[in-house]
Formats: sequence, C-alpha cells, structure tokens
Amino acid sequence: MLTELKHYDEEGRICALNRLEVLDTAEEVPFEKIVNLVQQILQTPMCAVSLVDRHRQWFKARRGLGVSETARDISFCTHAIQQSNPFIIRDALEDPRFSRNPLVTDAPFIRSYAGVPLRTSDGYNVGSLCAIDTKPRLFPDAEIAILENFARIVVDELELRQIASSDHLTGALSRRAWTEKAKLEIDRAQRDGRPLSLAIFDIDKFKLINDTFGHPAGDLVIKAMAGLCMSTIRQSDVFGRLGGEEFGLIMPETGAADAKVLVDRIRMHFAREPINLGQPVSSSVSIGVTERKPGEVGLDTLVERADRALYAAKHEGRNRTVLIPQDVSASKLTAA
Repeated sequence: MLTELKHYDEEGRICALNRLEVLDTAEEVPFEKIVNLVQQILQTPMCAVSLVDRHRQWFKARRGLGVSETARDISFCTHAIQQSNPFIIRDALEDPRFSRNPLVTDAPFIRSYAGVPLRTSDGYNVGSLCAIDTKPRLFPDAEIAILENFARIVVDELELRQIASSDHLTGALSRRAWTEKAKLEIDRAQRDGRPLSLAIFDIDKFKLINDTFGHPAGDLVIKAMAGLCMSTIRQSDVFGRLGGEEFGLIMPETGAADAKVLVDRIRMHFAREPINLGQPVSSSVSIGVTERKPGEVGLDTLVERADRALYAAKHEGRNRTVLIPQDVSASKLTAA
C-alpha cells in the first residue's frame, strides 16, 4: 500500500528528492534496464525515469529522448507528480493544457503520455516513470499496471542507493542508512519471530581528547573505533555512525547475552590497544545493549532502551557494557 501523498508540501518534496542524491548522476544499470523493458513491453518510441526538480525535469534514464533535461514548466511529468494515480494523456493536441506545448508542436512531437508517479516511502512524488508515443494512444489497464510495477522498482532502487550510503570519515553506514537498514532487520525479526539485539557505543571522554590533542586526533580515535567494530562484527550485523563519537550496531539472530559477549570483546580490545596521536594514547568506550522484545516493531523504543543502558554505563564509571535484557525493567541494569 502506497504512503499517502503529501500534495501541498513542495519544500518537503524537494528535500525528499535531494536526499536521494541522484540528480545529475551517471547512468546506472538498474534504471537503464527498466527503461529498456518499458520500451520493449509497451512498444513506445520514448520512455524515461524523470525526476522533477524546482525548475526542471531531469532524466535519470531515457530512451528516444535527445536531451537529458527540460524546463519544468513544459514537462508532462510536472502534472504527473501532482497526482495520486497515473497521469494519462490520450492525445496532447486535443488537450488544451498541452496543445501548444513545444514538446508537442516540435521535437520530440509528443502525442500521448502515461506517467506513474515515483512516490518515496515518506509520501513525496519526486518524479515519474513515463511512456510516450508520437501518435494518439490508449494505454490499457494492463499496460498501466506494468508501468506501476516498474515504478515501484524504480523507487526501491532510488531508496536502496541511500540505504547503501556511508559515513565519509569512517566508511561505516551513515545515520540515515543505518536507520533504514535497522528498520528492515527489525521488520524481518518480527516477521520470522527471531531474536535481535541493539548496541549503542559512545567513546569515553571524547571532548577531552579533542581539547588535548585537537580535532584531527579526535577523528583518528573515531576511525580506530569504527575500524575495530567493522573488522570484528559479522557480515549480517548492521553498523553505523550515528553522529559524533556515537555508533549503533544491530545484531540479527542474536539474543542479549550473545550480543553482550560480542560487544564486550570490542570494548576490551579498544581499551587495551593505544592509538598513535603523536604519542600512544589509550581510549575506551561505553556500551548500552538491549534485545528486541517479542512483538516490538519500532526502532525508536529499542534505541531509547539502549540509550538508557549507555547512560548507566557512563554513570557507573565508563569503559563498561550495561545490558537491559528484554525481560528486565530499566531500573534493573546489569554492568560488566
């Protein structure tokens, strides 16, 4: 089921488009395959994955169109993104909105158009997947259904690009990417009835490191922490930098006790290996751990519980792991 369209929030729509970080990027195989298939199946001379910016439409992939972008005010896709449903024009010359449009009266001589909005998971139409012909044409329901299915694939590909994005300093997942992947793992754990645990890491006395040795040294400590985690965790785990000196780790198929063993191994290794900041300097990390409760589907409550455990680890002296098991209240924390 599609997220409800946010019709009247143009600024939000532009922000959603910019978050995808796709405008003016190079060709990519998944999108090229989709326009090839649309052209072959619907037998149209033109088709495109069109993204509508403030003043232009830009084609991420296209067939039969000689330009990579057009002005927004003459684009058919501008009308498509204002719709909840596919936008269909049987004959542009008979439609007063388009009969004098230069895309109709001149090359590429558009006469018929079918555009399915590309709606993001947060409810914004950022563009459309469109099929275009140079003659009047009906687009039967079966063809529209094909376009709708491909449009969903386009949106999935666009959003997966974001999920795969990484933090520039450490190479770990960015906060946004980690959050999206964490939600997917929580959904999977709920669906399959499997355990899942979350750990939040925070480097101890990080401000003191920055104040004493400078911000470049602080960056080295962050990179050392991230590198250790990424070299220690399993392929199935989801590790990301949440901001500053804080990191998150999702551990699928893992109960609280096993999660604690894994992160304690990281914590102890980090504490005993000095980092070269012009001189060998020891650092440490505090960790809060919790396990997803049966039936718990939200990421926010899991993070909030792990944050409480992290706060307790800091309060109890740092360089320790505090666990909130799924069946223990926040007031009964255990430290290691």
